[in-house]
Amino acid sequence: MPKLRVHNVTISLDGFASGPDQRLEEPLGEGFEIAHEWMFAALRERAEGRRGIDVEYVERGEHNIGATIMGRNMFGPVRGPWPDESWTGWWGDNPPFHHDVFVHTHHLRPPQPMEGGTTFHFTDEPLETVLQRAYEAAEGKDVRLGGGAATIQQYVRAGLVDEMHLVIAPILIGSGERLFDNLGDRIDGYRVEEMVSSPAVTHARLIRR
Repeated sequence: MPKLRVHNVTISLDGFASGPDQRLEEPLGEGFEIAHEWMFAALRERAEGRRGIDVEYVERGEHNIGATIMGRNMFGPVRGPWPDESWTGWWGDNPPFHHDVFVHTHHLRPPQPMEGGTTFHFTDEPLETVLQRAYEAAEGKDVRLGGGAATIQQYVRAGLVDEMHLVIAPILIGSGERLFDNLGDRIDGYRVEEMVSSPAVTHARLIRR
């Protein structure tokens, strides 16, 4: 049965998934880009044909994924009504998804097809409806849930997330957006299946009980 999976979501030691004041110049929030250095290094290692713990977990996040769901803040820095449709994401003309991506937003716009098979769909439908659309688009494969933290929280509160791969970076941020806020007792529905450290970070895999 297909699953909804969270992958490669990096948090600081004090639990933040982004820094404060996210904007075009600081898409991850001030001071948070350093938390993702492990992934940039892993992608370089993979391009060079090298292996390692971090490369393995990056690749796990790509395996058997047929569609992606994300929040509008992950898609881009524009807030409120779209001034136009010129913003098509952080990833250039050929985004790395290569499948349908469903973007939660209160401000709808037409689907945005991109090179390489990615199409962004903008929706204000209920979570369950969006997830069902994503499962249909994935054609039997799993669906990946991207950020930001608020979007992940909504799906966890709704009891829809089957597993989460979190990456704990050895930094302290102090402010921003915490991943585990506003979850109530829903977090009790998960157990830690794996916890593995590389020289750079610690990978934790949580699965639904």
